[in-house]
Amino acid sequence: MSLPRIVVVGGGAGGLELVTRLGHKLGKRRRAEIVLVDRNSTHIWKPLLHEVATGVLDSGLDEVSYQGHSKAHGYRFQRGTLSALDRGEKKLTLAPIIDDDGETVVLPSRELDYDYLVMSLGSVSNDFGTPGVAEHAHFLDSPHQAEAFRHDMLNTFLRYSDPERRIHPKLSVGIVGAGATGVELAAELYGASKMLNSYGFTSLESTQLEVHLIEAAPRILPALPERISQAVRSELERLGVNIHVDTKVTCADEEGFMTSDGTRIETDLNVWAAGIKAPAFLSELGLSTQSNHQLKVERTLQSLDDPHIFAFGDCASCPQEGGSTVPPRAQAAHQQAGTLYRNLLATLEGKPLKHFTYHDRGSLISLAHFDAVGSLMRGASARSLFIEGRLAKVFYASLYRMHQLAIHGTVKTGMTVVVDGINRFLKPKMKLH
Repeated sequence: MSLPRIVVVGGGAGGLELVTRLGHKLGKRRRAEIVLVDRNSTHIWKPLLHEVATGVLDSGLDEVSYQGHSKAHGYRFQRGTLSALDRGEKKLTLAPIIDDDGETVVLPSRELDYDYLVMSLGSVSNDFGTPGVAEHAHFLDSPHQAEAFRHDMLNTFLRYSDPERRIHPKLSVGIVGAGATGVELAAELYGASKMLNSYGFTSLESTQLEVHLIEAAPRILPALPERISQAVRSELERLGVNIHVDTKVTCADEEGFMTSDGTRIETDLNVWAAGIKAPAFLSELGLSTQSNHQLKVERTLQSLDDPHIFAFGDCASCPQEGGSTVPPRAQAAHQQAGTLYRNLLATLEGKPLKHFTYHDRGSLISLAHFDAVGSLMRGASARSLFIEGRLAKVFYASLYRMHQLAIHGTVKTGMTVVVDGINRFLKPKMKLH
């Protein structure tokens, strides 16, 4: 008798945590076959991408190889991109893998059977169809995009080291979207400019860097408590960030952004971090989706259309009591991975499934090495404890360590902490190549 096969598509934070737990419980004990599908060969925690983009984090040191990780944790890895779904036959079609030259087929199109399918595809930036954004702005949805921005940033700093090649009096960076990614990137840029100067990479001082943070809402970090928003705004303004709220961008070009009130913001580098949506192809699979392509699921995280298909994280629209839906946040994906793990076990055992209820544990924002600000929720009372400074930075760093614990276990995470400490002395503080 063949083992039931659970296929998880998407190896982001939630997806990797889920297959790790399923691999330990089911895969290693030969109770089920666990398969992870992802278009990339390595994993990196998405909240770190703004650090990859500025070179503060070397992605090569923090990436996790799916192939190596799968062998150690009882699941199987298949590299590929989902291109079609046959629910009747319970088959996935994976698109061909093409070499970097854009022509050579490394692996042809393949089919993969499943008994239970989990969609964990995360989200991508939503440019809302704004003209010029796709052509003239960087996105930070993947390590590849973050590295592309980093190379562009380094080249721009080099160009501005020559006064005759400067386009504007100051090196200007425009960031559209003052959510967590935009805010943290703005602060990291000032930290990066100081380090580039200290290493002699550029002659530019941080005072010659001009960052424009543009937000359509009335305040930055609109999804977080106002006290956090105000504290972060004060720190950003102290660094020198130009904050534009109630400002809608209507188009972008190679020289900057145009806003709805006719103002032109001239920039050398553009980043779009405003809004997210699920991958568009999810609306082509024959499953119910929202207008932003999120898959509609029950509170059990099962698809409305098929009890053998589950979805969670940013790519899923999961209802909550009171008519709200689960917010697209890393902590939500982490919590949902735990619920889905238990529900998949219950499904295999013929037991009833549990509803998912999101618990807001608070919010933390890191402003590079300058500061950190956040709030921690006090249990069921929903009262929050405001924290900042060194304590907030410790809690912020612990979020990544919690993710590492979930995918590596205690021993390897402890060893990783030691190695990270050693690398601070052995390696430059930022990636310069």
